[in-house]
Amino acid sequence: MDLSALAISTGVVALAEMGDKTQLLSLMLAARYPKQAFAIIGGILIATIANHACAALLGHWLTTLLSPDLLKWILGLSFLGIGLWLLVPDHIDDAGSSKAVDRPFQVFILTVGLFFLAEMGDKTQIATIALGAKYSDVFSVTVGTTLGMMLANAPAVWIGQKFTQRMPIRWVHAVAAVTFIAIGAATLIWG
Repeated sequence: MDLSALAISTGVVALAEMGDKTQLLSLMLAARYPKQAFAIIGGILIATIANHACAALLGHWLTTLLSPDLLKWILGLSFLGIGLWLLVPDHIDDAGSSKAVDRPFQVFILTVGLFFLAEMGDKTQIATIALGAKYSDVFSVTVGTTLGMMLANAPAVWIGQKFTQRMPIRWVHAVAAVTFIAIGAATLIWG
């Protein structure tokens, strides 16, 4: 296992995930299903492993098609683009307080589906593709990016459970947006 790829993948995705639509989705699901934290976290884990394994494999496959010089420029511009993308806030619409599902397995399946789809074309998926291209160890990249997602989203579920009992979800979204903008600015300023 490439510990450098693991550490960098974890850090990049954990930072990129702050305030992201999937983190907002974690908060929303926790607010809507406050007794289903383990089902939500399990769904996030399974969806992330599936999505990021495919993304890391795609990135690694691209290294077989492109010259090292071209790949260097593509990766550099991709990471720059991801950093700029951090300035654009994501939104999850609050669909009201109706509960279509309430059993743990239903919440788990709902979470897997929502997270897998929400991650498609997301900055953390693009980052995973770029990391898969940069490092030859797809397993380390997948484990690292999954760990980064869990570090950002599992606390969001626990926090969402507690705060949304006392605070409206739109306030949670506002706090996430401010955090999102601050991390985006820091990424651009300090790299």
